[in-house]
Amino acid sequence: QVQVVESGGGWVQPGGSLRLSCAASGVFFSISDMGWYRQAPGKQRELVGTITWRSNTNYADSVKGRFTISRDNAKNTVYLQMNSLKPEDTAVYYCHVERISYWGQGTQVTVSS
Repeated sequence: QVQVVESGGGWVQPGGSLRLSCAASGVFFSISDMGWYRQAPGKQRELVGTITWRSNTNYADSVKGRFTISRDNAKNTVYLQMNSLKPEDTAVYYCHVERISYWGQGTQVTVSS
C-alpha cells in the first residue's frame, strides 16, 4: 500500500525559511522521480519542482534560487527547503510520486506578517 506523508508546514514571516519533508512508503523510492507541487486558494495546482531518482532537479521559475529539493533514499524521504519566502508562496504543498501519479495529503504553508 502506497503512503505519502508531507510534514513541516506552518506559518512564517516574509523572508523566513521552512523545510518540508515527504516520507514515502510502498514504492520503490530509490528509483522514483518525486515532485513538489502547490495550490493557492482559488488557483490551479502548479509545479514547484522535481527531483529524479538520480537527484537531478528542476524548478519553476518562480522559486528558482530560493527553493531546493533534495532526497535521502535511506530514509525514503524527499525534502523541500524554502528560503526567502514571500506571501505569494502561501499555498498547500503536495508531494507527488511521479511514476504512479500518487499524491500526498498536502501541508499548509502560510507566509504573512
